[in-house]
Amino acid sequence: MQQFYERLATSGQHRLTPQRADILQVLLQHSEEHLSAEEIHALVSETNPGIGLATVYRTLDLLEQLNLVLKVNFGDGKSRYDLREDDEPHHHHHLICLSCGRIAEVRQDLLHNLEETVGREHGFTVVDHRLQFFGYCADCSSPTEN
Repeated sequence: MQQFYERLATSGQHRLTPQRADILQVLLQHSEEHLSAEEIHALVSETNPGIGLATVYRTLDLLEQLNLVLKVNFGDGKSRYDLREDDEPHHHHHLICLSCGRIAEVRQDLLHNLEETVGREHGFTVVDHRLQFFGYCADCSSPTEN
C-alpha cells in the first residue's frame, strides 16, 4: 500500500484523500478479482457509505493517468481495473473463460522475444502490451458426469 501512496504523492498535484485511500485499499484487498467501478463502489460503500460512484470513476481515471491502475476490457461490456506494481515492467496476461467468466492471470512475460523482434524490424520501441486468451477453464472444459 505504501508504494501506491508514495507514487500518488510524488505526482506533485494529487493528495491522498480519504476516498482515494479507501479505493486503493479495496483494489489491494481484491487484487485478484478484476473489479469494475460499480463493484469497487459497492465495496468502498461498506466502509464509506457517503462515497459517490462519480468519485470512484474520477479516482480510477486519476489512478490510470498516474499509471497506478490499468483499465482492461474482457469483452463483457465493463471496464475492469488492475493495480500496477512498480516491479511489473509489463502488464500480466489474462485467461478468460467463455463459459463461466472466470479470469485468471498469467504473470510470465510471454512476448519478450516478439517485442524485441518488432522493435528491431520496425524501429518501434515497445513500452507495454496486453494479451488476452479466450477459451474454457479446467472446470468448464472437463466432461461432466450425468
